[in-house]
This record gives sequence, C-alpha cells and structure tokens, in this order.
Amino acid sequence: MLATNNKFVGLLYLAPAIIFVSIFVLYPLTQLIAVSLTSESLLGGGEYVGFENYTKAFSDKAFWRAFWFTIQYTAYITPILMILGFLLALLTTINRPLVQFTRGVIFLPVVIGLASSSLLWFWLFDQQVGLFNKLLVDVGILDKPLVWFRKAYSGQLAVVISVSWKVVGFGMLLMIAGIQSISSEVIEAAKIDGATYWQRVRRIILPLSMRSILLATLISIIGSMLAFDQFYLMTGGAPRGQTFTSVYWIYQNSFVYFKLGYGSALSVILMVIIMFGTAVQIMLSRRGTRS
Repeated sequence: MLATNNKFVGLLYLAPAIIFVSIFVLYPLTQLIAVSLTSESLLGGGEYVGFENYTKAFSDKAFWRAFWFTIQYTAYITPILMILGFLLALLTTINRPLVQFTRGVIFLPVVIGLASSSLLWFWLFDQQVGLFNKLLVDVGILDKPLVWFRKAYSGQLAVVISVSWKVVGFGMLLMIAGIQSISSEVIEAAKIDGATYWQRVRRIILPLSMRSILLATLISIIGSMLAFDQFYLMTGGAPRGQTFTSVYWIYQNSFVYFKLGYGSALSVILMVIIMFGTAVQIMLSRRGTRS
C-alpha cells in the first residue's frame, strides 16, 4: 500500500512536466507529422498525399544545397565558439571582482535577442554608415568599404562574427563551471611537481572539464543547424539564395510559397537528421570520456 502511495505521489510531481511536454512538444510534433503527409496550403485546402512530400524532398536540390550550406556554417562557427569560449573561461575563472565584472560583460550579449543583435550587426557591416567598415579602412586592412552581403562567403563571415559575439559568453559560462569543479588540490599538486601553466591546462584542466566542453559543443551544433534569424535579417538569403539555411528554406516553402505540407515534411527530415547526429555525438562523447 505504501509503495502504491509513493508511486501516486511521484506521478503527481511528474504531472506538470508531463502536461507541459504533451501540450508543447508531443501535440505539435504529432500535428507536424500529420500535416507533412498532406498537400495542405497556408491559404487553406489540401488532401492526404502519403509520402509524396518526402519523395519530393529527397530530390529537392535547393533544400540539400541549403542543408550543405548549414553544415558549412556549423563547421565554421563551432570551433570558433569552443576555442574562444575555453580561452575566455581560462581568463575569467578566478572569482575576483574585476574578473567577475569582465565575465559579466562578456556574457551580456547572450541576454540580447538574436534578432536585435543581428540587426545591430547588419548596420555595423553596412557599406555606407557601418562602423566595422570604417575601422577596417582606418587601420589599413581594407582600401575601401566592403559590401559584405554581396557575396556568399563574406556574408557568411559577417554572420559568424555577429553570432560569435552574441553567444560565446554562454559557452564560456559552461566551461567555467567545468573548470571550477576541478579540485584545487589536483592543481596545487601539479604546481608542486613543477608543471607549467599550459601543462596544467593541457593535462589536467582540459581533460577534467571535457564534459562541459562536449555539452557546449552539442548545444552549439544544434543551434547552428537551426540557424534562421541571423541569415533572414542580415543576408536575406542573398546572393541568389546562396545563404539559405535549412530552416530558412523551410520558412520559404511554408510561409512564402504557402506549401505548408511540404514545409512540414522538410522539418521532419531536418529533425530526424539532427536527432541522429546528436545521438552519434553523445555516443562518441561517452566513449571518449570513459577512455
């Protein structure tokens, strides 16, 4: 009887979470999959078409080109965020007033909305009034202001710079938590043995904070694969759709071309790819930490 009561109490504690997940995750996911099997339009109408949308998606060159661009963007920005985040974590780990203030300043852009920061950097990169161009010309790096969003590679570089400024503080904070969890006795013992600072970083701090680094990496990869706001506001997909990300192309199909059913099918495909990639990364990270 007591065990039954304990189970009932446990279910009561879980009930809010179960209700929340059911309403805001499971129900929308079910609806997404159901709509992906129809030819539904945003303007109304549509009928059941089975897996026709999925068949069409696998031959959609524009979607896979956008997916490849998203992979490239993820491959560029993730190492930058991880390396910068780890270095900043090393510099701001000590709990001193000035260091804590510096840590807060670095973290401050994280609380700014991505849309707001993207608009800010869009104007900073503007050819005529942008401060970024003026700075590069004044220091002699550029001969004349650069039109950043005319070409795909320079537009992508501008987005990488803006997003790095925006989110590097989050990764830094995760890595600080990992570094501060290392016993000070281990560090002191290494100092007594004559280990230099970089030897301690390479042989003690880096391996023992690997879980935090892997978590930050996983969050960064998922966020980059779902990139939309920064490209929508800064490049607009220009030039000629070369800076479309996967989510941007899904948005185009769903809300510009009104193909809600097809856009839902693309969303399901992207979700499965991300889930598979995440599972592989978690599995590899577990093997790495065990070894």
